[in-house]
Formats: sequence, structure tokens, C-alpha cells
Amino acid sequence: MTTTWFTVGLLTDIPRLSAKVVTVQGTAIAIFRTQTDDVFALEDRCPHKQGPLSQGIVHDKKVTCPLHGWVIDLHDGTALSPDEGCTPSYPIRISKGVIELGLARLDALARTI
Repeated sequence: MTTTWFTVGLLTDIPRLSAKVVTVQGTAIAIFRTQTDDVFALEDRCPHKQGPLSQGIVHDKKVTCPLHGWVIDLHDGTALSPDEGCTPSYPIRISKGVIELGLARLDALARTI
């Protein structure tokens, strides 16, 4: 597999403790910025009832779903105990203030197997 990188905007486009939603290949992905300018990307749906995580409260390196209060780890999309479940996470890289989102894809050889 290889990773394709998509430019999704500038770090300054996202206020601290907030999120921006981008749609890539038909999937809504929330890009989160923490108070300390760490940036994370999760599919914009809570594993519980598919609530929009982008509208949740960002705190530390977590987001609280606005529907039922589930707390999701921004590193890997895992719901914190006692809740269980996970939403997909995506790699992010930042260069000179530009945020890029990584999506894995199979290379041509792997698709022919």
C-alpha cells in the first residue's frame, strides 16, 4: 500500500480547540486542532450513533461527541472506557503551516493480485 496526500488547508484555517470537515473520496473527515496546535484526523462520525465529531468539544487530545458525550481519543479514534468502539483515523502531516491528509491506497501491483 502507498499513501496519497491531500492538501486540506492551513493550520490557521482551524481555530484552536476546533475542527474543520473535508470530504475526500466521498468520506467526511474531521481535522481537529488542539490548544497546543497538534492536528488529528478522524472520520466525522462517532462509533456510537454516528454523531458528528467535528461539532464536539475538543479537549486535551480528545473530542467529546455532541450527541451522547462519548469521549474519543484523537490519536486513534478509540472510544474511552467505559464506552467501546472506534472510528477510523488518518495520518496528518504539516509542512510550513500547510495540513496534508494521508489516505492509504493499494498500489497497481496489489490490485492485480
